[in-house]
Amino acid sequence: MNNPHVDVLIIGAGLSGIGAACHIKQKCKGKSIKILERRKAIGGTWDLFRYPGIRSDSDMFTLGYSFKPWKGEKVLANGQEIREYVTEAAKEHDVIKDIQFGLKVTAANWDSEANQWTVEGIIEETGEKQVFTSNFLLGCTGYYNYDKGYSPEFPGIKNFKGTVVHPQQWPENLDYSGKRVVVIGSGATAITLVPAMADTASHVTMLQRSPTYIASIPSVDPVSVVLKKFMPDTWVYNIGRARNIGLQRLIFKLSKERPQAIKRLLLGATRARMGKTFDMKHFTPSYNPWDQRLCVVPDGDLFKVLKKGKADIVTDHIDTFVSNGIKLKSGQVLEADIIITATGLDLQILGGLTAHVDGKPVNVGEVMSYKGVMMSSIPNFAMVFGYTNASWTLKADLAAEFVCRVLNHMDKHGYNRVVPNAEGVEADDTPMFDLEAGYMKRAADRLPKQGPAAPWTVVNNYLADRPVLKKGKIEDGVLEFAKAGAATGKKSSGRKSQAKQAA
Repeated sequence: MNNPHVDVLIIGAGLSGIGAACHIKQKCKGKSIKILERRKAIGGTWDLFRYPGIRSDSDMFTLGYSFKPWKGEKVLANGQEIREYVTEAAKEHDVIKDIQFGLKVTAANWDSEANQWTVEGIIEETGEKQVFTSNFLLGCTGYYNYDKGYSPEFPGIKNFKGTVVHPQQWPENLDYSGKRVVVIGSGATAITLVPAMADTASHVTMLQRSPTYIASIPSVDPVSVVLKKFMPDTWVYNIGRARNIGLQRLIFKLSKERPQAIKRLLLGATRARMGKTFDMKHFTPSYNPWDQRLCVVPDGDLFKVLKKGKADIVTDHIDTFVSNGIKLKSGQVLEADIIITATGLDLQILGGLTAHVDGKPVNVGEVMSYKGVMMSSIPNFAMVFGYTNASWTLKADLAAEFVCRVLNHMDKHGYNRVVPNAEGVEADDTPMFDLEAGYMKRAADRLPKQGPAAPWTVVNNYLADRPVLKKGKIEDGVLEFAKAGAATGKKSSGRKSQAKQAA
């Protein structure tokens, strides 16, 4: 039996995969696509995480797609609303029929003689093996392990008589009403869980080893509410999107150029929320703003439950778990019925599949990232990584549009192979993601490398990426193209300006 063959095979039906499929439907007319999704529903991250209060920490003007206005009122949408939004996009662009659910992709192999990818997967319910072939492979799996989150080895954890939960594996029927809850962590998950659980639990404690910068933003954008009375939704969305892109970039830029000023601004706003008697050590990190991701809370919900006494923050180190809770280095014991380990992600590239190019194993940690989208020495392949200092979707949209431009260029000129050539370019030690978060540091060797200059750098800057990925030259002397049967790809006349090129 012949294996199903498509022009573009997409791995993952989350925000990135559905977005990429919609872009291809719009910009590459006639291209056949298939999306392979391990889960049984659309949504990716937003289908996996089901803990109380699950929501985006990016505003929906920028987390939303460039081609589909967000019409809801919330600035930070919850998980269900985001799933519904992504599903709507899939329906509007007739993508759902192209998704195969319940398939775990295990291997992807490029064959230069056949000039195609062969992708293998397992239907998890039955164990049946399925094989697909495609001309182009697009990885939209995100960057973390869906099977498990990251949990450090907590001493004495077996001594605890209560329930331990990681947010990534939240039990469907966990009853925390009237229970004492300790949430270990200080990132986006922890600051979402604490206010979401505080009204139902008897008390919630956020136990952090070190603080995070937290800013409060309105849950509803007042400007958009007014504009919607006079303008179409698309206009309002585009205005809000442009404004928030500019604000995000400005805040990040100022955080790097004038960190002390932004630090005073953030801590001053927190002080105003919490009052003069609150111990600010719990909100005063040792690092500068945006060395790690800035966390946001809608309408100051975290600050509100802290002021009401429904929750508290403890900044200390864990000595050991005990039968009734956690003993800290200070000697204090935090009594708990439920302990939630909001301790981060376990990074994993391409969903853990094994990849080969002409029989040679591919180690993604050894290749170089081309414009943050394609990978050196891997033909007809792209991988979507979003921004770490702004909305994920801003970069995912640009990456998908760039892939569409490459595919159309290949069709126009009769090419059927493309690969970024990094010959003569030395990789450096600059991390692909410019954050000092623990989960990024733990996985540095698993992420693609960067080079000394464009197009081998990942700039994490939408305003810089946009002209390069939407309008920059396709045949830039770095991408090599080939036609069927050609032994070598089409190269530019020279590489002397390669290090200076941004497109």
